[in-house]
Amino acid sequence: MNIILFGPPGAGKGTQSKYLVNKLNSFQISTGDLLREEIKKNSDIGKAITNDMNEGKFVSDEIVNKLIENLVFDPQKKNRLIFDGYPRSLSQAKNLNLLLEASKQTIDLILFLNVEKNTIIKRIEKRKILENRSDDDLSTILKRYDKYMKTTEPVLNFYSENPNFREIDGSLEIDEITRKIDAFINV
Repeated sequence: MNIILFGPPGAGKGTQSKYLVNKLNSFQISTGDLLREEIKKNSDIGKAITNDMNEGKFVSDEIVNKLIENLVFDPQKKNRLIFDGYPRSLSQAKNLNLLLEASKQTIDLILFLNVEKNTIIKRIEKRKILENRSDDDLSTILKRYDKYMKTTEPVLNFYSENPNFREIDGSLEIDEITRKIDAFINV
């Protein structure tokens, strides 16, 4: 089963993705984790990513798509992918469709965690204390949230017409969101 989980920064994608990975014996494809790994390596890509993130920008589709491509074509991960925060733009969504088609895979479920800005702010402030993530600066997050909402609207429109699309109130408690996801999976 391949699943896309998307929503603004701090929506709970990572938490729900980890749950799905364990439940379905799948692989989490987190663009955030992939990008942080490149930063940790201090590669040229990592430096470009750091500059973009510090300015509240999204990393270029070209970089993200290349990192995703390698994972989609990994035979051990075939039909066992949980996309956490990807695709984030219409070009990424179209790219993912091409990659899946080329690898003879499909998306079985698309979950949109819809969360208001105020809830995101509270979550990010809490996460910063608990996880000490370098990308959790509040002003950066607010820029990323606003840009996310603008950039992702076409993605939301693109996927909302898919019969496998489900919207979930991302402001609910973690367990409630998980129960809703379980209900969609067990249908």
